[in-house]
This record gives sequence, structure tokens and C-alpha cells, in this order.
Amino acid sequence: MTSQLTRALRIGIVLVGAVLAAVVGWILFYSVPDTLADLLGILLVIVTIIIGVRLAGRVAGSIYPEYDVAEVAVEGPISRDGDGPPIPGRGGGTPSDDIVEQIHAATDDSNAEALILKLNTPGGEVLPSDDIRRAAMEFDGPTVAYATDVCASGGYWIASGCDELWAHDTSVVGSIGVIGSSVNAAGLAERLGITYERFAAGKYKDAGNVLKEPSSDEREYLQGLIDDYYDHFVERVADGREMDPQAIRETEARVYLGVDAYDLGLVDHLGTRDDVEARVAELLGRDEVQVREFTPHRRLAARLRGSAQYLTYAFGAGLSSSLENTDGLRFRF
Repeated sequence: MTSQLTRALRIGIVLVGAVLAAVVGWILFYSVPDTLADLLGILLVIVTIIIGVRLAGRVAGSIYPEYDVAEVAVEGPISRDGDGPPIPGRGGGTPSDDIVEQIHAATDDSNAEALILKLNTPGGEVLPSDDIRRAAMEFDGPTVAYATDVCASGGYWIASGCDELWAHDTSVVGSIGVIGSSVNAAGLAERLGITYERFAAGKYKDAGNVLKEPSSDEREYLQGLIDDYYDHFVERVADGREMDPQAIRETEARVYLGVDAYDLGLVDHLGTRDDVEARVAELLGRDEVQVREFTPHRRLAARLRGSAQYLTYAFGAGLSSSLENTDGLRFRF
């Protein structure tokens, strides 16, 4: 059924509902308005018409929906609360739980036969990123990830759980890597006369404490954690993208323009948003599709930020995680 015919049928149902509501309201409440009660009756007729139109609109939307594809946007740094790691000059992103909620809403919506994930993110925390990826994988239908400006690190992690990944020629894609960091203030503490006394149970409990120089054993231990996280990242991407893990490792956590990412097999197709919709229509076996964006409530700052703020972060960040302990050690995937 074409979108024009669907729209006409919806309008027809709404008009019929309005007429029926007007008739019912007139019969129930209206007479010659020569008293206050009669005037109140006219107002009740109007209220009944409004209610009838709304009910008819819901019925029409249920019988002849305006959309058959859901779109959910993942924009900005990915974190549980939408704030992201403390990068100066960069706004927050959308809380990951809100994104997951919208994907689940699309999954439960019988009208949404396919899912488009619009990705414009430099990455973010591990578990929130994986929650979004898992939610997309649970969608019962074609899932197409679409990279706009930036799809790096945690964004690429999410995309690896979709059936296809599209990007512009000049999208920034990649950053499949891990970084860990810890401030080392041992020298400064010594100059200031600050000493560190250890009270801990467990050999590595205070590994990465900012007030002490890490031993070679502790460095090896922390690097082992980074290597384990990286292996996990590569494994997930290799499974989702059906790629050779070695080919992923050879990217060395670099970011690429979309055209180069396509040549490396990191992206399935290059194209515009119209091309993405045409591809979804092809996957559903129809001539065209109607897309509805499932949008969570966002703070004003999140809506106003620009994706250019995140470009520098995308070049240096991996799929970041706030696995930060009281000793000041931070790992970022």
C-alpha cells in the first residue's frame, strides 16, 4: 500500500470519527442555547468532538500506520547518564538507558519491521555501549547502522551488532582499540613531602595509585588488563562483522574516512541517508518505506551540541570505560 493511499485512509477515518463524535455530542448535550445549561451543552459537544478526533486518530494509526521502519539515534559520548568522560569543551550524550528503551519500544512495536541506528558518536563506556549493541541484536527484523559524522570506538562496537553498516565517504570510522591511564604524581608528592603508606589486602589492590611509582610487576598486570579488553573488543567486532581478527588488529586502532573504511571491509556500503532507506526497503521487499524516529527525552545541552566537538576525541579515544577505582586508575575501551 502506497504512503499516499495510507495517508488518505487515515484522514478518512479521522473525519468519520469527527462526524460521529459531533453527532453524538449534539444528541447528548445540545438544544437551543437559551440557558446556561444549554451553553454548557455546546461546550460539551466541542469537547466530545475533540475526544472523538483523537480516538479516531489512534484507531487510524493502529490500522494504517504512517511508518514501517523505526530509527533510533546514538549521538555524542556513550555513557549511562549521558555525561560521558570529562572532556573539556564537549557536551554530553544521550543516556544509554534511554537509547536502549527506545530500541526496545521499536522491538515491541508491530509496525516497525526494520531498525535504523543512526550513529554519530566517538565512543563511550563499555557496558552502556554493549547494552545498546545487545538491544539492537534482539530486534526481530533487519537492522542497519548508519554512520553520519563519527562512528568510532563504542559506536563501532554497536554497529558490529547490526546486519549492515553504512557510512558517508567522509565519515570518520574505526578506533578499534583500548587505552588505560593513571596519573603518576609520585614525584610531585615527594617534592611536597607527601608520603604514601599502604594499607591494603591483595597484591594489586593499589596498583595505579597516583601517589606511588608502579612497579614493573604492576605495569605488567595493568597492561594485561588492557590486552584482555582489546582481545575482547577484537573478538566481538570479528564475530559481528564476519572479519578476520588479524585484519582488525592491523588497523592499529586508527580512524579512517568512510571510503577507506569501505576498502578495508570495516563498512558494508557507502551512501546517503536516501540510499540507506532504499536499502531497507529492498530488505523488506517493497518500493519505499516510511521511517519514524523513536526519540527519548533529551536535555537541552545534548540537543544543541555539535558533532564537530567530538572529532578530536574520536582520534584519540578507544571504546571508553569508566572502570575507575579509588586509586585513580582509569581504563577506556
